[in-house]
Amino acid sequence: MIKLFIPGLMKLFRILLLTVFCFAPVFSFAGEIELQGTYRGDNLYVRNPYADSGVGFCVFEVMVNGMTTTDEINSSSFEIDLSVYQLPIGSPIHIVIKYKEDCEPVVLNPEVVAPKASFETIDIAVEGNYLKWKTTGEIGALPYVVEQYRWNKWIQVGEVMGKGVPGKHEYEFPVRLHSGENRFRVRQAGSDNKRKLSPEVVVNNDIPEVELVSQKVEKQLVFSRPTLYEIYDIYGQIVFKGYNDTVNVEGLEKGEYYLNYDNRMSYFLKK
Repeated sequence: MIKLFIPGLMKLFRILLLTVFCFAPVFSFAGEIELQGTYRGDNLYVRNPYADSGVGFCVFEVMVNGMTTTDEINSSSFEIDLSVYQLPIGSPIHIVIKYKEDCEPVVLNPEVVAPKASFETIDIAVEGNYLKWKTTGEIGALPYVVEQYRWNKWIQVGEVMGKGVPGKHEYEFPVRLHSGENRFRVRQAGSDNKRKLSPEVVVNNDIPEVELVSQKVEKQLVFSRPTLYEIYDIYGQIVFKGYNDTVNVEGLEKGEYYLNYDNRMSYFLKK
């Protein structure tokens, strides 16, 4: 009985093994394209070449938020229909496109799931030492860059991450006022590098101007009170920036340097 059972078992094993090989995929897994972004109501389009093996097309699976799609992908181009998932506008979305070895598909319009600078400013104001703003119409989470106009240019003074979903939102960021007229705004930039700007807010500060104690220094710059500052060499390269009432410049080479502080543009001579 044992001798008859073992050969029969081996024959059954060979049949099962052959069946597995017959139905196994004939391609090797090569890689995947991964897109993470925001649903904005648009679908994705994919150019799908033939596999180099000559068997079928390149893409063999597409997943949206962890679920395998039912889109027809066995063609030279196909659409990933995102509307079937009934996602609210502004919802996070994660797409994975798996493809075979020795070929690679191309997503033709990846920008449709990228966050877009789309906010509208309801209100923006300086209250005390805070810039506060209210917005609506956000599509995708993008940082709000807080800018202040100083030294004949807009400079970035901070960032606040946007909520990225429809609705009204409120934000705030601490700011430092210099003497005289202060101008602030916020901006966003999407993946297409298109910027969206808030209106400017202007506030006057009647405190006295910051003074530089001496324009000839050996070890320290001394201001009459703490201030934002920037120091540039004669080639326009920034060497120091910060906020304080003193700056240690002992390590700088002798010579003339450009100095921005408070709302003023000046210079000093390193002795």
